[in-house]
Amino acid sequence: MLGDFFSDDLKRKVRNFFLDLDARIDSGLFHSGQNFREYYERFSTYMDRFHVAGWKRWLVVEPASEAATWGMAGLIVMLALAVPAFRDTSDEDWLKKSELAVTFLDRYGNEVGARGIKHNDSVPLEAFPDHLIKAVLATEDRRFYEHFGIDVPGTFRALLTNARAGGVVQGGSSITQQLAKNLFLSNERTIERKVKEAFLAMWLETRLPKNEILKLYLDRAYLGGGTYGVDAAAQYYFNKSVRDVNLAESAMLAGLFKAPTRFAPHINLPAARARANVVLDNMVESGMMTEGQVFGARRNPAYALDRRDERTPSYYLDWAFEEMRRLVETFPKSVTERVFVVRTGLDPNLQRAADAAVENSLRQYGPSYKAKQIAAVLMDVDGTVRAMVGGRDYGISQFNRATDALRQPGSSFKPYVYATALASGGFKPNSFVVDGPVCVGNWCPKNYSGGYSGSTTITNALVRSINTIPVKLSIALGKGNAKVGRAMIVATARKMGLRTPLTDTPSLPIGAAEVTVLDHTGGFATFPNAGKAVLPHAALEVRSATGEVIWRFDRDGKKPVQVIPAQVAADINVILNKAVEEGTGRRAQLDGIKAAGKTGTTNNYRDAWFVGYTGNFVAGVWAGNDDYAPTNRMTGGSMPAMTWREIMVAAHQGVELKNLYGVAPFPNAPTVVGDAHSGDATTQAFLTRRGTEVLVRVERLMEDASRALAKSPSRGKSVEQRDPKAAQDAVASAIRGSVGVAPQGRGN
Repeated sequence: MLGDFFSDDLKRKVRNFFLDLDARIDSGLFHSGQNFREYYERFSTYMDRFHVAGWKRWLVVEPASEAATWGMAGLIVMLALAVPAFRDTSDEDWLKKSELAVTFLDRYGNEVGARGIKHNDSVPLEAFPDHLIKAVLATEDRRFYEHFGIDVPGTFRALLTNARAGGVVQGGSSITQQLAKNLFLSNERTIERKVKEAFLAMWLETRLPKNEILKLYLDRAYLGGGTYGVDAAAQYYFNKSVRDVNLAESAMLAGLFKAPTRFAPHINLPAARARANVVLDNMVESGMMTEGQVFGARRNPAYALDRRDERTPSYYLDWAFEEMRRLVETFPKSVTERVFVVRTGLDPNLQRAADAAVENSLRQYGPSYKAKQIAAVLMDVDGTVRAMVGGRDYGISQFNRATDALRQPGSSFKPYVYATALASGGFKPNSFVVDGPVCVGNWCPKNYSGGYSGSTTITNALVRSINTIPVKLSIALGKGNAKVGRAMIVATARKMGLRTPLTDTPSLPIGAAEVTVLDHTGGFATFPNAGKAVLPHAALEVRSATGEVIWRFDRDGKKPVQVIPAQVAADINVILNKAVEEGTGRRAQLDGIKAAGKTGTTNNYRDAWFVGYTGNFVAGVWAGNDDYAPTNRMTGGSMPAMTWREIMVAAHQGVELKNLYGVAPFPNAPTVVGDAHSGDATTQAFLTRRGTEVLVRVERLMEDASRALAKSPSRGKSVEQRDPKAAQDAVASAIRGSVGVAPQGRGN
């Protein structure tokens, strides 16, 4: 009975609790609804005061509402676009990072040129001639001191002018936008870059005063001839400081900002003067000067120094400077220097020989083959680039075809295919393959001869440059899946040094993917290096302005990496040696020197290649036209092979010959070609690599001794004065140690 009582009482309490809860919820919802209706009625009554009807609504309120909506959406989009631009400013040293200045030395320690911003010759803005500032502002940005980084009226005016002219005749970028591009961005013509440029310009305006922006622009703009900044340009073109330039010279300098290549006075003086006259017109039109003030400059235009005969390795230095930009990013944070002296692998004699070989080939064979350009790279087998030709004339075109042009390699790509096949273990040089019809999808390659030769060996297929065999090898490597096989070939090519995108197409095995001359030449260096890939490089040693060694390639550079078996490299060397002596590359043969290489020719004869090597050097030559126009049946075995031979003949003069890995040398072959003591030297004898290393080592020892002397307590006296015998012994010991001669009284 007691249990039933508690059970009934508990049930009644639970029921009452839920009834109370339900009542409270119902009451709360009812009162909340009443309050909401009351507040809504009050809000509606209040908003009725702003009610607009009729024409005011459709002409004022609705457009304003839409504008607010789209404006908010635009702000969100602008914020999304601004984020990538502002990432470029995340480094606190963003301004200092742009001040890189490099003096380049050749492999023997002689200065050959400089790139970057001149730090030591900086001229304050107040010292610039007034007419130079006016010439730049009148031509580049008349409203510079009025806009916020973007000259909106100027941009619309430029768009209207260009639309009327049917082309780009007037630029719309402000000086701040151009500075933003110079500091943070590249020269690529894309919408993304222009958007970033606009945001960075506004960011610069908030960080720097106008005069500092103008000074940075004047100091960092490229003005042709390898010069950056108006002071360096004034020194180069007029042999005077920017402080001393007259109005005519100022107008010529101001005209260079738009197109330094086209208007450089040492290249095209008439065009430079015509451009200077336009600058003078701008000064008069903007009201900065009167016609009477510029009359004298029109009647007496500026003269520039004739520097056409100066043989500066500009293509090489441009590439070396870009390499240095990347290299600086790898230095420890403790290195705060921005001024460097870099000893490169450049050999001036070989550079002149390469330039001459290219010019001779284009003059002698260019017209008949209808080819206007040649690019060439010559390097040691360890990747040190000795010479580089980026085109026929740097003055006419600074575009470096050796490093930046992407061209199809044609059959010169096939060694990567055969190396992959041999490395797979499924093929040997004497393995038989069938030269016959093959199709991948709807694509069916044809041989250059138009027919098929049937059963043949791997060696013969590469020597004769048969097209069907590499395609069949790609299918066999993928075990019936050509795409898988091509992926293996691309992987091998990448490991050997090809860094450009290799588009996967059925024709990839016969050279349809585009490469650069530099990468292709570096890739071939894997073969004479017994299968070890090397990095093509210019810098051998980097020093600070005070002489401190910061980086050395032999100590800090990328080491060779074994990417294909040594036996595969030896097999390819034997095959490509036969390609030179018996196959398509016979015009590249070197007297008394074993050489290996491969020709390449693309569809419609647009590109012709020869890439080859000896035990000492690797060189690659491309010939064709910038506009991809077909040549007159030019093959890789014609002008490229002959140009390659001329370069390599010069390179091997006076050097100690090294055997080509895996290839037997010629019987009774000389150890030195073109020895200075023999009568068959055709060019100046060069220092051997060993001799160069000795000289560099002695130079380092002498510099170390000089620095030690500077810190010595008795620095007032010379080493000879303090201890003549010790000084003589130290120098003799240094030289003997450098050349490997043991001191007297000791065995080797």
